[in-house]
Amino acid sequence: MEAEALRQDHRTRWLMSLPAIAIILCAAAGPLMVMVVYSFLAPGDYGNVKWEFSTEGWVSVLLQRDIFDGTLAWADAHLSIFWRSLSLSLITTVVTLLIGVPTAWFIATRPDGKREFWLFLITVPFWTNLLVRTIAIQELIRAEGVINLILLKIGLIQEPIQMMFTNFAIGFGMSYVYLPLMVLPVYAAVEKLDFRLVEAAHDLYASRWKAFRLIILPLIKPGVIAGSILVFIPSLGAYVTPRVLGGGKNLMFGNLIELQFGQGRNWPLGAALSLTLMVAVMIALIFYVRATSRETHNG
Repeated sequence: MEAEALRQDHRTRWLMSLPAIAIILCAAAGPLMVMVVYSFLAPGDYGNVKWEFSTEGWVSVLLQRDIFDGTLAWADAHLSIFWRSLSLSLITTVVTLLIGVPTAWFIATRPDGKREFWLFLITVPFWTNLLVRTIAIQELIRAEGVINLILLKIGLIQEPIQMMFTNFAIGFGMSYVYLPLMVLPVYAAVEKLDFRLVEAAHDLYASRWKAFRLIILPLIKPGVIAGSILVFIPSLGAYVTPRVLGGGKNLMFGNLIELQFGQGRNWPLGAALSLTLMVAVMIALIFYVRATSRETHNG
């Protein structure tokens, strides 16, 4: 009797979860399967696809075929975009880490009544559209922008520095946009830190750097890893910031995907690139899960 009641309860739970499962399948797995199918088809003449099996989309991710003799060679343009996306994402992660950890420490060490104010200032940019924030950065670094005007006024430069449409502009913009995603997880880790351990380290004549390296950093490491993943993943697939600040010459992964579905009219290649980006994101997430699980196990 009890076993029958238990089976009935499990059946009821499954029936109640069916709507959520259907939504997940339609909203997540459905579009993903469309991309998988499209990546193995031939491109149409004016966009869309031809329902002919082809692996040319996957081949074109890293290689390009000569239009005359059909020989394959490395796709230098794609490789340069891949490298730019990876390097700028790593630089953005490092920059936000160097700024975010001291910022999170500053906020976490404020009196209880003042922390909410500083957290409010950190989260304010999220209330504004990403495009608006990116254009604000553009106003700072363009030739007639605030930074160049200040440098000209104090006499450090004789003519405006060209910062727009460069890798520096993209990295600067992404660091500003994704900085809160680094500060908040690190702040959550620092807030739970037992500061008596830091005081004990100082009592044992540990320097500030040694106390940070041996006491503070290991304890806030889960927050640092979480913040790094939260910054690295959206940076890798960023579209708006590279498009506005990088111009047409400094494309990143997201821009390359959009280009294939738009002007390039090569939907199979765009689908293959999208799946390649997803695999890169999954690898980063696996690294994060393993790192955090290892920290939890050691703890």
